[in-house]
Amino acid sequence: MMRLDELVAAIEDLRREDLETWIHAALVAPREDTGAPVFDEMECARVRLICTLHYDMDIEVDTLPIILDLIDQLHETRHQLHRLSNAVLAQDEDIRSAVLSVMKNR
Repeated sequence: MMRLDELVAAIEDLRREDLETWIHAALVAPREDTGAPVFDEMECARVRLICTLHYDMDIEVDTLPIILDLIDQLHETRHQLHRLSNAVLAQDEDIRSAVLSVMKNR
């Protein structure tokens, strides 16, 4: 867990006012600890992603929610596909073969 000031210090280009704006816009969702925001590993990674999009790729702040929503959807789809793959693998060989056969024919 990192506090706001620690995160700002850890990411070279990150400006505190930008991070506070992203929190206010719900692009980042830190937890509260004694009234101060703290960032777990996932939220720190999300801040780094936003920094890359905004500072390095010059993505406008107004566009960030759209891009982040698409990334979140892709991430969730990937997890669903992983769960589906595990469910198929847990089936009998006949069912697995039938599923693979249908997939090959598409």
